[in-house]
Amino acid sequence: MNEHVQLVCAHCAQLNRVPQARLAEGPRCGKCKQALLDSAPRALDDRGFERYIAHSGLPVVVDFWAAWCGPCKAMAPVFAQAAQRLAPRVLFAKVDTEAAPRTASRLNIRSIPTVVVFRDGFEVARQAGAMDLRRLLAFVAPHVDLASGHA
Repeated sequence: MNEHVQLVCAHCAQLNRVPQARLAEGPRCGKCKQALLDSAPRALDDRGFERYIAHSGLPVVVDFWAAWCGPCKAMAPVFAQAAQRLAPRVLFAKVDTEAAPRTASRLNIRSIPTVVVFRDGFEVARQAGAMDLRRLLAFVAPHVDLASGHA
């Protein structure tokens, strides 16, 4: 098991190495001093998406959504609950497909909401459509090691 996890700061894009044993202690970015992990999903845009996904040492669950989408709005609190429940073992992010059209197009996002799980920079699972908390957690579980407390 690797003793350190690489995390990308969502604020300044700095790469940070954090001891796995200290993930629950609220690590901060070495450059900008902002929190590296929190229980709220991070908003990602076209500019920051690739770096955040490619260099994160933890699984990243991304909700692709749009402000005009009713099911997206209904699922937002559920996604936030899942993020809170699985932090700090899993990172959660949101991508507004209207504000990040290149990312949505490159990943072939055809319907929203769509939830995608990334590990080591690669897509490992995808589910289109709104989910309740039970279904969302069941969807994410096979792709992260929740039993040991490590992703």
